[in-house]
Amino acid sequence: MALFQSSSTSLFLLFHIALLSTLSLAADPTITYDFKLSYITVSPLGVPQKVIAVNGQFPGPLVNGTTNNNVVINVRNDLDENLLMTWPGIQMRRNSWQDGVLGTNCPIPPNWNWTYSFQLKDQIGSFFYYPSLNLQRASGGFGPFVINNREVIQIPFAQPDGDFVLLIGDWYTRNHSALRADLDSGKDLGMPDGVLINGKGPYRYNTTLVPDGLPYETINVDPGKTYRFRVHNVGTSTSLNFRIQGHNLLLVETEGHYTVQQNFSSFDIHVGQSCSFLVTMDQNATSDYYIVASARFVNESLWQKVTGVGILHYSNSKGSATGPLPEAPSDIYNQWSAMNQPKAIRQNTTASGARPNPQGSFHYGSINVTDTYILRSLPPSTIDGKLRATLNGISFVNPDTPIRLADLNQVKGSYKLDFPSEPLNRPLRRDTSVINATYKGFIEVILQNNDTKMQSFHMNGYSFFVAGMDWGIWSENSRGSYNKWDSISRCTIEVYPGGWTAVLASLDNVGIWNLRVENLDRWYLGQETYMKIINPDENGETEFPPPANALFCGALASKQQDLGHKNSAVSILQGNPNLFFTLLMAFCAAVLVFS
Repeated sequence: MALFQSSSTSLFLLFHIALLSTLSLAADPTITYDFKLSYITVSPLGVPQKVIAVNGQFPGPLVNGTTNNNVVINVRNDLDENLLMTWPGIQMRRNSWQDGVLGTNCPIPPNWNWTYSFQLKDQIGSFFYYPSLNLQRASGGFGPFVINNREVIQIPFAQPDGDFVLLIGDWYTRNHSALRADLDSGKDLGMPDGVLINGKGPYRYNTTLVPDGLPYETINVDPGKTYRFRVHNVGTSTSLNFRIQGHNLLLVETEGHYTVQQNFSSFDIHVGQSCSFLVTMDQNATSDYYIVASARFVNESLWQKVTGVGILHYSNSKGSATGPLPEAPSDIYNQWSAMNQPKAIRQNTTASGARPNPQGSFHYGSINVTDTYILRSLPPSTIDGKLRATLNGISFVNPDTPIRLADLNQVKGSYKLDFPSEPLNRPLRRDTSVINATYKGFIEVILQNNDTKMQSFHMNGYSFFVAGMDWGIWSENSRGSYNKWDSISRCTIEVYPGGWTAVLASLDNVGIWNLRVENLDRWYLGQETYMKIINPDENGETEFPPPANALFCGALASKQQDLGHKNSAVSILQGNPNLFFTLLMAFCAAVLVFS
């Protein structure tokens, strides 16, 4: 034992060698990132403004993982307000503690660190992350999140010659604090000031609409090659039509599921959605080509400036792009035609996803529905003197104490488990009302959009099957139009104004999961709820316990310790019990060697 006591430095080094060995030899490797969120000043539309950067970058850096990787992201909040980071589409299996929304997490105060730790369990695909509080995404803080297939799983197309990420979104020169103040005062956000592509303004395709000197995005390619474009709508509230002049877009994936491959000349990407296209460089390169993201389902003559333009530059290009932009779809007044595109998206049922079994092996169309929820959205209304947005007449009020944290600490009255399964004939109200969902149930959710604007809805913790969509009011007879064989599975879906979308989900992921509109103005005004899904069998597969670094707030604020300068290395093991156990064994072995 004397040797052990006199060799503490050697033991310390051996422990770290064991740590590195474990990370490299474990079946599920760990990838780590440090994120510092702070303000920087940029001028993407020619007006200097304060934006939210991640590690000094706007947009933020890529999180690049592989199926089943463990992910550790230490977040430093250098903003002047509370922060939470959310990872939509990442299912956080049994671990909603890492989800990064107010119903599941206490916020990270300014000048504090907090470490997220989760696994990319059985997932592949294209996603993005962003700050979830108080319209902060309207000022930035977003970045791409890619989950690659394991090498043993073949992708359903030839390996692309390159991979590009395009973060597109409407943009205001007013920051999120000003936008928030507008909503708080009962105003609409109004028309955006433009559209950004990867944080940059439009190429000067029009000397009247676009000021001189704006930075713009350029994608450099070689003739004859095929590239994968991962395109994400990270904007505030505007649906965008994406197109590349003279090139077809071969759709291959939406939010983690491979699609039947179809060519499109342009494609609508709604707020919060992510899509992958294969694009072949098959043009003669007499000049560069426009990359366009323009506002959709608006009066385009008034919204001309709400257009993002980048450049596709062939290595053998003979000149700059000139002339008019490629035309946007002309079906704005033909609503039936516009809906044909999302209805055409089908799941590639023979391709393997994260596992070697085909994506179509889950026969969702033959499963009996256990619960149906009809969620109706209306235009914002005044409730208690404030402009609010609702689902089923309820404008959600975030709890002071996160829902599951309140449960485990016997905090009463934090929320109500009484969200109605259909709209009720009663006055609109503000409440913290949550869906009492059934573990391992098969839920049907009808999203009925009685608002005047296109909306996108997102379900945390899950992908759902997009069974059907149509115009008018959903009824039980509408089920006859459902696709019960090869509906695409995704986590964010559009709902047309005056129409409905039906989704089906198998509730096998325990936890508290946010169900919300992705349009930031409506979300901020209360158009959301949560699903509480708890396994009643304590001997079965249950959720992870709260992480050791859990933040406390609300009724539990007295339990909080200052984590502002906590060593993030300790947090690497939180949420990774297998890694912790292996390291413990390695440490014990080291003790025996030196004793």
